[in-house]
Amino acid sequence: MKYKGIIAEPEMRDFFAGKICPPEHTPFSKEKIHQYIEKCFFKITPAISIEQSIFSKKKYICNRCLNDNQEEFVEFDCARCGKVCVYCRHCINMGRMTSCTELLLWNGPMPKFPKRHDFKWNGTFTKLQQKASNELLESMKERRNHLLHAVCGAGKTEILFPAVFHCLQKGLRICIASPRTDVVLELFPRFQQVFPNTIIHALYGDAPKQKGLAQLVIATTHQLYRFEKAFDVVIVDEADAFPYTFDLTLQKAVRKAKRQGAPVALVTATPSVALLSKAKKEGWGYSFISKRYHGHPLPVPRFEPLWFYERQINKGRIPKKLAQWTKIRIERKEPFFIFFPTVQLMQQAGPLFQQIHPDILSVHAKDPDRKEKVMKLRNEEIPGLLTTTILERGVTIRNVQVAVVGAESKIFTSSALIQISGRVGRNANYPKGDIVFFHHGISAQMDAARNEILRLNWEGGPNEPHGN
Repeated sequence: MKYKGIIAEPEMRDFFAGKICPPEHTPFSKEKIHQYIEKCFFKITPAISIEQSIFSKKKYICNRCLNDNQEEFVEFDCARCGKVCVYCRHCINMGRMTSCTELLLWNGPMPKFPKRHDFKWNGTFTKLQQKASNELLESMKERRNHLLHAVCGAGKTEILFPAVFHCLQKGLRICIASPRTDVVLELFPRFQQVFPNTIIHALYGDAPKQKGLAQLVIATTHQLYRFEKAFDVVIVDEADAFPYTFDLTLQKAVRKAKRQGAPVALVTATPSVALLSKAKKEGWGYSFISKRYHGHPLPVPRFEPLWFYERQINKGRIPKKLAQWTKIRIERKEPFFIFFPTVQLMQQAGPLFQQIHPDILSVHAKDPDRKEKVMKLRNEEIPGLLTTTILERGVTIRNVQVAVVGAESKIFTSSALIQISGRVGRNANYPKGDIVFFHHGISAQMDAARNEILRLNWEGGPNEPHGN
């Protein structure tokens, strides 16, 4: 298609379509971008908007991440423009956005996506899964928001497949977003296997460059800062997870990344009361699955006192009960996670656990090798992992056993403890397992987590034959 005398090159169109980014973050020369700007292929907006309030006080807004918290804007002497500039601290990890930075938004012809896709999934659904899958599909057809509320291990990912396939066949562009990188890394190969001839990209911090224009994007919610009016459908997996529920800019990013009228589906095992109320009030589609796909109940956590555990670890010894639990797992060749409330405590404990077995590793959010370490546990190359809450969700390990150290700590909310418990018993061949909350005093959050798991097991009723 010609636009004021020139034809848009597919490489330019495909790179910029649906993105909002500064020229310096692109692989194209300044000359080429300037040529396309002159021919009106781009809308240009400042990275930082400045509004004047009625009290003559400046108000800053970042047009990439939509942050408007004034405490996160910093004035500085800018070497590029020679003036006093402002930058946004909120999204600085993705490159500094200043008031003299320009953002490009594609204004040219949009790409058309293929409608022919292979669907390579031979699993079967339980009655509850089939019902939820049909309901989600119907919401997508009607362009209606949807909340999929399903217990950990209910087979939520598989339930998405038919709805995603329907949207692909309509030539729509889809984003599946999650607050956690580990969830993205878990989902990416599964969708590649099910949709083998679909271009799928996984976007997260330090992700490798990927070829082609993705019709299906699986991304962390932070990566949505880079998109605007890009997707016909947005699915947010683990929609209750930190930081999505606490960071309003991430929720704004979801709305910014989708086209007008595009439906949003939220997927979670632990929806908040506010989210349930919002879905009901606004007439969303709603699906609830109270049972795991294999029909067995959720493992119920047991509480074990571990008095003065922090003091003991600081003195260079693992509390006796915790050491014994770990040795039993190793003797039985059962993979395990041990969750810690802080990185510092976990790092202090790491060398002590390696005295029990030298191959026990630890992992946290800033660990550059966390993907490889999880893979080692999955491949049975190591006996277990010490971890923070970073692995509370989105990671499935066959026959894994789980311990939480310091379950009374504030970081372990009831929803976090439910998700952590949900790592156990996910495999149909190993539907049971041990989940133990080691504590220095039982907290209300621990009680709430166990009571909710018991309630869900009661609602689920007797076992039923499994699908998938």
